[in-house]
Amino acid sequence: MGADNGAGNGELDILGIGNAIVDVISNATDEVILGHGLPKGSMTLIDAERADALYVAIGPSMEISGGGGANTIAGAASFGAEVAFIGKVRDDTLGDTFTSDIRAAGAVFRTPPLSQGPATARCLIMVSPDGQRTMSTYLGAAVELGPEDIDTDLVGRAKVTYLEGYLWDPPRAKEAFRTAMAAAHARDRKVALSLSDTFCVERHREEFRALVENDVDILFANEEEVRELYQVATLDQALAAVRGRCEIVAVTRSEKGSLVSSGGLFHEVPAEPIDTLVDTTGAGDSYAAGFLYGLTHGLDLPTCARLGSIAAAEIISHVGARPQVNLAELAAPVLAAR
Repeated sequence: MGADNGAGNGELDILGIGNAIVDVISNATDEVILGHGLPKGSMTLIDAERADALYVAIGPSMEISGGGGANTIAGAASFGAEVAFIGKVRDDTLGDTFTSDIRAAGAVFRTPPLSQGPATARCLIMVSPDGQRTMSTYLGAAVELGPEDIDTDLVGRAKVTYLEGYLWDPPRAKEAFRTAMAAAHARDRKVALSLSDTFCVERHREEFRALVENDVDILFANEEEVRELYQVATLDQALAAVRGRCEIVAVTRSEKGSLVSSGGLFHEVPAEPIDTLVDTTGAGDSYAAGFLYGLTHGLDLPTCARLGSIAAAEIISHVGARPQVNLAELAAPVLAAR
């Protein structure tokens, strides 16, 4: 797929819908993170004034396009998937950065930018020495995404429409989600949902349960998120609670790898070895990228999970949530061995 907005008419593998965000990444000690009153390892929503204050306080940083759904789409494109993304930016400098980056990654992106109102969203990410990331997110223009932005042509062309749980926070984005899910199922396409964050699950537990029960075919979560969804103590209890509610459940478990449940069968897949853990930002997003690439190319679930692990291992080995090497090349030995 080319680096423009790729408005062709061919079939897509994955369409992502999520917050269009530019990440501002810096290193920080635990003391600095706690000193700002931030819960380490989680995402906090902040307003424009707080975003400006933190931007000044965090010191030297690097700016990289991000957003969970967009990271997944960029990762899937690196595997060779045909992809598209829907998300809202402002016609400002960061909006231009996001647009250029997502198209350069190989994605169709043609959501009209805002010409007035809030600025493009940004996520201030403090990376602690243990590689954990603490995120403070100003959603800005991202919250303006509405049902009118859902390109049902793209939804109908995509084998899987991938929804980012964070986008369930803005009320109009919920309408956008429902529009996309209805359009996907009207064309017998699949809907995938990422739970995104334990705090996100706490805010929307009952609604997320209803989505999993009625609208979602493929669920992505880490162990803490899926336990929080059903308010149980163990992963086994969570898997028992979610069993039969959607077609596929993929649960990431950090260094323990991942567990995939489908049709009463369970597949445990180990994590890929890495030399050094640098930054966990985007690990789950990248896992979803590899998994969905495999799924949309007819691969069995253990191989899908292995591709997810390969992508996650690449991401956590460097700063930033987009791949720095071609994921198709990393995956080639696994695919050749099939």
